[in-house]
Amino acid sequence: MKKTSLAVAMPALLLSGLMLSGCGMFRSHKSWDTAKQEAPLEIPPGLDTPSASEALVIPPPGANQPTANGATAAAPGANATITDGFVLGDSVDAAYKRVGDALAQGEIGQIAARDDAAHTYTVTVMAVATTGKKPGFFGRLFGRGNGDASRATAHTVSVSIAPSGQGGSEVRAQGDAPGVAKLVDGLKAKLGS
Repeated sequence: MKKTSLAVAMPALLLSGLMLSGCGMFRSHKSWDTAKQEAPLEIPPGLDTPSASEALVIPPPGANQPTANGATAAAPGANATITDGFVLGDSVDAAYKRVGDALAQGEIGQIAARDDAAHTYTVTVMAVATTGKKPGFFGRLFGRGNGDASRATAHTVSVSIAPSGQGGSEVRAQGDAPGVAKLVDGLKAKLGS
């Protein structure tokens, strides 16, 4: 019995050793010596390379500039001064008139001052300064959380319209966080942006 198990085990061991070492036997180990550098891709005439100089620039603290879709960084406090905005496809003059018409309706806020030459408005917005703590379940259930409307305060927000890209304009609002949030949301809803 011992001879047959040795006769089976020895060829199986040799076969498995040959299979494990056989993978490297048939290949050349110097294939990287024949590798060549490919030519870099060429940009077709008429196309420019995009500028990468500002691709990885970290903005300074407080430089809360809005992106094309209006996204900005969160402000640390409820009444912190922030900047938010969005982009319209109109010229600066047309966007200034549309924003003025939306503000003149009085639903978003009251126009306190305007500067036609600089394309700016100063708007007083009644907005609720949200606190970080919401009332609990029972507080909301029994009506202790309904006092938000009485805590609305006046916030002064500066709205400016500036050129953005080719034929577009950027509407930017700056002021206290609750006022800016209400004004930008209201303008986006009115202007369909």
